[in-house]
Amino acid sequence: MPSTRRPTYKAGARRPPDGPNRADGPNRADGTPADVISASKAATGPGVRSAAPRAPEQDNILSFPEPKAKRRKRIVLGTIGIITAVVAAMIVVAVYTPVLALRTVTVEGTRLLSAEQVQAALAPLKGKPLPQISDADVSALLQPLVQVKHVTAEARPPGTLAVHITERVPVAKLKQGEGLQLVDVEGTPLSATSDDASVALPVIDAGAGVLAPEVFHTVTAVLGALPADVLAKLSDASAKSADAVELKLVDGQTIIWGNAGEKELKARVLAALLKVPADPKNPVRIYDVSVPRHPVTR
Repeated sequence: MPSTRRPTYKAGARRPPDGPNRADGPNRADGTPADVISASKAATGPGVRSAAPRAPEQDNILSFPEPKAKRRKRIVLGTIGIITAVVAAMIVVAVYTPVLALRTVTVEGTRLLSAEQVQAALAPLKGKPLPQISDADVSALLQPLVQVKHVTAEARPPGTLAVHITERVPVAKLKQGEGLQLVDVEGTPLSATSDDASVALPVIDAGAGVLAPEVFHTVTAVLGALPADVLAKLSDASAKSADAVELKLVDGQTIIWGNAGEKELKARVLAALLKVPADPKNPVRIYDVSVPRHPVTR
């Protein structure tokens, strides 16, 4: 049985200095002998008592249950981790895999354009995952189609993109040589037409010359302020200057409009005058709304 007693140390007795090189022990620098330290092992055996009694061994260790709050927190954190991993996996599948790839494009709201034109413009998006397609992507591809004023796109899983088009509204037909060009209120050319009767819009005729941009935009702004039913009754529009806009009705009457100021009020006054029943004895040839608060008919 190994001993449990610790070694003890005892200091050696001082000896008088006999010389610097004594064989029986080292000397200090001043010539005095150094203390001698020796170690001895304590005796062991059945009759010898240990100087330090052994601590009793702990044979049984009691385990206490985990606190409820700690266990609940561990369960909650584990559940959150699992849910996060599942959601992340679903996002990766949706965004980066062909499961939700674009296959079909549906188009709504077109009149000047055809659905085929829009679908052809959006062909580069085919095969791209729906979550990666934004309205900005769709708008960028449709930008060359000047008829499109605004567009919104809606993803319809698993593979359909629904595109709603808001087109520019034509307000006149601009006569260019022998052809006619539909233009909106901003003067944007929308499409060409060769049949004057196919679209019930007034014709802007610059004659042999070209309307100045200021005059042209004044005329289109006036036409854009008119209700659709009044616009359909016009045959043509002209202007000698930005302050002298005149309109012609299909029945031959002339509308003296003046400048583009108070165009909304002028439009309401003109609409009201056109609803007045015609008097066969005193037919109206001229509607003057240049001063809308004091309109004149003659």
